[in-house]
Amino acid sequence: MKSILLRRASLMDGQTLTLRGLLAAFWPQVGVTWVLTLAEVGLLALIPLLIGEAIDGLLAKDITPFWHLGGVLFTLIVLGTLRRLYDTRAYGLMRVALGKALVSRSQALPVSQLNARLGMGRELVDFLEIEAPESMTAILRVIAAIVILATFHAALAVSVAVALVAVLLIYALAHRRFFRLNEALNAQTDKQVGVLNSGSLRRLIAHLLSLRRSEVRISDTEGLVYGVIFTVLLAMVMFNLWFATQEIGITAGKVFAIVTYSWDFVESALVLPMTLQSLTRLSEITARINQAPSAA
Repeated sequence: MKSILLRRASLMDGQTLTLRGLLAAFWPQVGVTWVLTLAEVGLLALIPLLIGEAIDGLLAKDITPFWHLGGVLFTLIVLGTLRRLYDTRAYGLMRVALGKALVSRSQALPVSQLNARLGMGRELVDFLEIEAPESMTAILRVIAAIVILATFHAALAVSVAVALVAVLLIYALAHRRFFRLNEALNAQTDKQVGVLNSGSLRRLIAHLLSLRRSEVRISDTEGLVYGVIFTVLLAMVMFNLWFATQEIGITAGKVFAIVTYSWDFVESALVLPMTLQSLTRLSEITARINQAPSAA
């Protein structure tokens, strides 16, 4: 695998180092991980429905749905294990290839900036390994929640769709601020090794305080944005729970499935703005690591 990945790394030579460039150079490896992820997500989307059916089946002395649930859970274990074994190897070598490409085109930079950019560049691969599959999973789980809830009652699906639109609008209002704050944080991080090399305690303290201010501002913005988002999502869950028990006559297993899909939507919907925030940060990082040395 190593020789294959390093040969593919040559496809990045002379190209802008971006998420799109990494995908173009390593699409077979990324494709394998994403196919395995999609298979996991498809099975995970069925779990609440299968649990609900198993509950109703066991109450009615029918054990068949219970065994169906067990079979799906076992398959999930196998898929999850295989994906994680493959991911560690493939993405680890992608980090090596990206680091090699970044260093080869940035040798004129001071060591302090090159060191900082190596760390930032690894975040591109981290995104493909961790956050991209998580966001893909979240999107599919959101779609599954809407579709399956619609099979119980249209009002349940509508409440989820309205909550999703509200979440995206709330994040959109904060997008510009997140970009500016990450830009300030990365600019300060660029200076860190230079500050350490200076041997000045005063400069180090000023640098660390500046990092702290940027991190606090990002954290405060996240706290406010996600607090508002979580309020919207919890209101949706409360509505769906009330509606399922008061307005439509269904079994205990189906009530469980409705509440579980509603909460599953909450967990998935929270991933989407986090992914958008990561893309905001990566857009700033991409511009920074692709700067010509003379412009750094």
